[in-house]
Amino acid sequence: MRLILASNNKNKLREFRQLVEGMDIELLSQSEAGLNLDVEETGATFEENAYLKAKAVTDALGCAAVADDSGLEVDALDGEPGVYSARYGPGHDASDRDRYTYLLNKLGDEKNRSARFVCCICCTMPDGTVLGTRGECEGEIMYAPKGENGFGYDPVFKPLAADRGMAELTPDEKNAISHRGMALREFAEELKRYKNGTDK
Repeated sequence: MRLILASNNKNKLREFRQLVEGMDIELLSQSEAGLNLDVEETGATFEENAYLKAKAVTDALGCAAVADDSGLEVDALDGEPGVYSARYGPGHDASDRDRYTYLLNKLGDEKNRSARFVCCICCTMPDGTVLGTRGECEGEIMYAPKGENGFGYDPVFKPLAADRGMAELTPDEKNAISHRGMALREFAEELKRYKNGTDK
């Protein structure tokens, strides 16, 4: 099955490819599929944004497309940065370091550091079927960055399910507990059920 990832983010593409290995899926990025499309993320939730991105690619190419929208929710900041995680604080062109530094400064000495990574995956099919899953990774915001792995807010996030920060985990360790790993494993099951239903 050919599936287009509604993104050209190399980190995201790498994680998705690792997680769909062995699933008989040819996963291509938008650019690999010859599509140059920038969808405006106007949704108020991760689910809405994932749907907007996937549907735009399916409409443009006439094939199955998958998108994810993910971000960080910090309880003490009323859920910020949420759907604005990729353009939080200094703006869309800021580096990951700029964004997590902005977050740390905004939190300051706040004692309540509870937070979670959220990932919503949406897959739109040419026949109108929509598959959607959600994964969450609970944890806390550390007082300073640690580790060299991962991307985004990983250096300042410590998952409850690990004894180290997210950016200190190996890719396999991260996939086992990450929000994207959870959402994608559930998505794999949804996809299998869909394929079994359409192959009958």
